Amino acid sequence: MLKKGILLVLIIFGYNLYAQEGNQSMKFSLQEAVDYAIEHNQNILNAAYDKEIAETQVGETISRGLPQVNIQSGLNYNYEVQKSLLPASIFDPNAAEGEEIKFSIGQPYDGNIVLSARQLLFDGSFFVGLQAAKTYKELSTKDHIKTKIDVVEAVSKAYYNVLVNQERFQLLEVNLTRLDTLLNETKAMYNNGFAEKIDINRIQVQYNNLKVQNDKTKQLLELGVDLLKFQMGVKISDELILTDKLEEVQFNDIDEANFDYSERIEYSQLQTNRALAYLDMKNNRVQYLPSLYANFNYGYNTQTGSTSNYFDGNRWLNYGAVGVTLSMPIFDGFLKSNKIQKNKLQLKQIEQSFELLENSIDLEIKQAKVNLNSAIDNMMAQRENMALAEEIYNVTKIKYQEGVGSNLEVTTADADYKEAQTNYYDALYSALVAKVELEKAYGKLLDN
Repeated sequence: MLKKGILLVLIIFGYNLYAQEGNQSMKFSLQEAVDYAIEHNQNILNAAYDKEIAETQVGETISRGLPQVNIQSGLNYNYEVQKSLLPASIFDPNAAEGEEIKFSIGQPYDGNIVLSARQLLFDGSFFVGLQAAKTYKELSTKDHIKTKIDVVEAVSKAYYNVLVNQERFQLLEVNLTRLDTLLNETKAMYNNGFAEKIDINRIQVQYNNLKVQNDKTKQLLELGVDLLKFQMGVKISDELILTDKLEEVQFNDIDEANFDYSERIEYSQLQTNRALAYLDMKNNRVQYLPSLYANFNYGYNTQTGSTSNYFDGNRWLNYGAVGVTLSMPIFDGFLKSNKIQKNKLQLKQIEQSFELLENSIDLEIKQAKVNLNSAIDNMMAQRENMALAEEIYNVTKIKYQEGVGSNLEVTTADADYKEAQTNYYDALYSALVAKVELEKAYGKLLDN
């Protein structure tokens, strides 16, 4: 029994040690959280793979311009040997005019092996395709950056959400303690005949509601932390500790004097798409030009009436050829012409998209600035309201304790104070979100 008990203790100790090693405690500032997400977020990792895939496509295009070498061989059994009709006079001078005889061209068995090589000398589509592949690689890089920006925005908002809910929860805990104290004091006053039962009931109702709100906020806080972990690429089971403080957040103005549309990744992506459209049109135009290839072939073949002669080296006859192949397009039913016309229309469409995007960015920046200024004003007002509501509650409570105020005034002041707290933290989070959105509007959310 003693040995079994020791073994059980060791197993439990080992399990706890394993659990401690599996669940890590991680501390992050906002910048550290963003940096971690850029390295571990699944969407960013997948976008990085897309970028690598685009790089391999450049190699695929380059391979078209390199020598293409193949070896081909085969053995055949001609169960019905091909025949031809020849004038009989070739074999018999005395044959009647017009008489023909059947003549077998081959033998029942044949074989061949050939080495062939082909080298591109000139093909306009190849060189344009090489440019297009590199431009596509550039586009995939910008898509990667766009994914990073989206993740930074999500992580920033999730981080601020946790900070606000943490402070909100802490204040709710204080409120709950304060209301519990008031409830106990009122019960004592009731027992001494200085309060009525209805006074206790009013406070009890507020206490119960606040307890529910406190539990709900705790759950929302836990979900918010899990959401932040998900956005960062952290295991849900790991403990996350945020080191930034809300009072340290700066609502600094962004220097808009030097803003350029190209700082927005969407604008830069559109520029690359325009370059791809130009290259597509260029590719369709160069297809009017001829293509030129160099060819080389060298091989052996044989024919025999018996399979036993397949491996007779004297029967394998060599042959070889070198040359060039020129392909000149003549008429394709106006296919290339229609493609070029389509490219021209696509380019006009993209040019219109530039104007639309510029107007959209201008509007987005203006809206973001208005939202931020309005959110900051509202946050400051709600902060003042919260301070005033706290002062009113404290004065009302003192008056009640001194017997010159009513319990109803205290409960009303307490409700107003909690509502002011809720309004303040809602306004605070709205201001933080507006700050993030303004930085994104100016293309400043990610330092490329």
